[in-house]
Amino acid sequence: MANYRHTRRIWTTAVIAAMVFTATVTAVTDAQQKRPKRRPAGPRVQPTHADVPYGEHSQQKIDIYLAKSGKPTPLVLYIHGGGFRGGSKSGVNPKPFLDAGISLAAIEYRFVQHKRLPAAHHDCRRAIQFLRHHAKQYNFDKTRFGAFGGSAGAQLCMYLGFHDDMTDAESDDPIARESTRLACVATSGGQTTMDFAWWHKNVPGYDQPHRDISAIFDADTPEGTAKIVSDVSALSLISKDDPPIFMSYGMKPDDPVPAGDRAQGWKVHHVIFGVKLKEKMDEIGVEADLQYPGAKTEYSSRDRFLITKLSSTPESD
Repeated sequence: MANYRHTRRIWTTAVIAAMVFTATVTAVTDAQQKRPKRRPAGPRVQPTHADVPYGEHSQQKIDIYLAKSGKPTPLVLYIHGGGFRGGSKSGVNPKPFLDAGISLAAIEYRFVQHKRLPAAHHDCRRAIQFLRHHAKQYNFDKTRFGAFGGSAGAQLCMYLGFHDDMTDAESDDPIARESTRLACVATSGGQTTMDFAWWHKNVPGYDQPHRDISAIFDADTPEGTAKIVSDVSALSLISKDDPPIFMSYGMKPDDPVPAGDRAQGWKVHHVIFGVKLKEKMDEIGVEADLQYPGAKTEYSSRDRFLITKLSSTPESD
């Protein structure tokens, strides 16, 4: 029992930062990426199909923006951040992708106050299968699906990108028989593991107590939590058959921890997450582009990476 309490205290010490990814923090993180600012594009682009349900819960909805095309289009999924407690699918700008002939689907999912993790991950899994099942209806090319998101949304994108295919070929449900695989993934401020002991060891300055882990993961023991963490974390999922990723972060690896209110968001979106994933991907030969201030990458931006990858075809690769 003493060991259990000690383990629980360690995990509790580490957990809050991962779970306070409010929409404000996500916006700050995006600003820190130092991407070129997009010019105002006039009135907000409205979804072609808004709030399409992919499940019974009120959060299980998708906004679909269709590119005009006489042939099936690639599809990029946008999964918003917000600490698994907030955020909205409405914050996306689909115009760069629509202009490139790529359709976009913005996914909403259940938060931890609705059902603890990995419910959000399972929702996103269901959403991509739903979209593939209805590919003909929406004129999607099922072989060219990508995804992008920041913070918690980045985690969800990497879960889809790096997890073994979660199709259930024997299911009576035709949606469940669809593939969950992606052709490419792009993230900003993404946490590549939810192992908070790892955070203590690797993230600069991350040592403050936060909130009870039982409010986050749908498990009652450290062993149960560890099993969930392993199944949703990019560092434990990555394998040589996985798609390429473009990661962006707002600080250099050796930057000092900032003072004041910026410190917490800085720690939980630290570039060390991307550094460690890139090291592992480089070892197994999977493309990983890591962007941070001063770093040189093959692609100038997230959008350029996604458009390039999704616009290519097997014949031209």
